[in-house]
Order: sequence, then C-alpha cells, then structure tokens
Amino acid sequence: MKNESQIFGIRAVIEAINSGKTIDKLFIQKGLQGELAKELMSLLKKENLNFSSVPIEKLNRLTRKNHQGVVAHIAPIEFQDLENLVLQVIESGKTPLFLILDQLSDVRNFGAIIRTAECTGVHGIIIQKKGGAPVSADTVKTSAGAIFKIPICKVDHIKDAMFYLQASGIQIVAATEKATSPIYDIDLTTPTAIVMGSEGKGISNSVIKIADHMAKLPMYGEIASLNVSVACGVFLYESIRQRM
Repeated sequence: MKNESQIFGIRAVIEAINSGKTIDKLFIQKGLQGELAKELMSLLKKENLNFSSVPIEKLNRLTRKNHQGVVAHIAPIEFQDLENLVLQVIESGKTPLFLILDQLSDVRNFGAIIRTAECTGVHGIIIQKKGGAPVSADTVKTSAGAIFKIPICKVDHIKDAMFYLQASGIQIVAATEKATSPIYDIDLTTPTAIVMGSEGKGISNSVIKIADHMAKLPMYGEIASLNVSVACGVFLYESIRQRM
C-alpha cells in the first residue's frame, strides 16, 4: 500500500494534474531541463501548486523506476474548500467545531487525530498546503478509515484561514503550554476552532497572536508535555462534555 499513490515521469504528472487529481507532494529534480519540463513548470504556476526542488539522489530513493526527474504523490482523498464547508456547517444549524493543525509533521499523529476528530463530531480539519504531514497511506491506515468520513481543507496560509473563521463568528482557541488558563475555563459551547501545534515547536507565535484564547492542560508529572494526538483528544472531549 505504501506506494499506491506514487506516480512518476513528467508526462504522467502533467496528465494527473490536468485530470483534476489532487497532488499532495511533488518532487522535481534541481535544474531539470527540456520542453516537457517547461510545460510542467508552466502548469504548476497556472494551478498554483507547490513543489520541492531536490537532488536526483532523493528521487532515486523514492523510486527505482525511470522517473525523468519528477515524482509525485496523489492524495487518497479530495480536499474540501474551507469557505464552502464553513457556510454549510453554519447553514445546517449546528454549532461549528473545527480543528486547525499548525505544521503537524508526523503522519501517525495526523491519522490518530483524524480518527479522534471524526469520533468527536469535528466538522472539518484545516491544514496548510506546505510544511505539514502528507495525507499518505500511513495516514489513512492510522485513521482507521476516518479520513474518508471527515472533511479536510488544505489552505495556503493557516493565518488567513483563522481570519476567515473569526469573520464567520468562530472563536479560535490555541492549545499551548504558554497559556495561563486551563481548557476547562474556556467556553467551548460557542462556535470554535481548536489549534494544535507541531510535535517539536508547538504553535507558531504568529498563529498564537491571532487566537482569541490560549488554553493548556494541567500537568502534574515530571514530563512537561503530552503527545499532540493525546492532547488533541483531551481538548476535543472537553468540547463534547461542555456541549452535552
């Protein structure tokens, strides 16, 4: 299952993009030349798609096939448009609950969070196009299939998504150890989006500044932090407790 979503070769990637496939990760050899390469780069610019420029050794590690300097991974799901999703949830009469993942990098944590989010009724998960964990076969497996049951939105910038949510009447709660208030003091019965940070650095300072509230979990042991997927589960179940 590991490489089911992998495609390689310039023409194959061009055709995948033109057919509407969602490219999750794209690796292009540094200094790639030729007419087909120019056609690909023009298409990427037109579609506003990101890619990583890498040495050929990286591509050779990804596949032993004749990759022609290009390897891509097709996402196993179709990503949702954030604005449309928010409008749908609001118009449904439900109290919105969204989850924002700021640069989460581990696919297993990502999958575990998706599973918990689906179990707790989260209406959508928001991730950034660049820098976060890919939606890979490992993500699908760890989510136990939940990834096919919950909308996921990929946005250019997390901060822009936060501004849009706030303009839509949805408060932003940042889960961070820098907070002075525990999550239990935050009202989660109102429209809410919870932000979880990366495994190593947590939530970036620029994102924290935008949040309406900061909240933390009380810690009584010697270890200063929880695994992000575990902490996320506690936050989401506190929202359920308050909304019951």
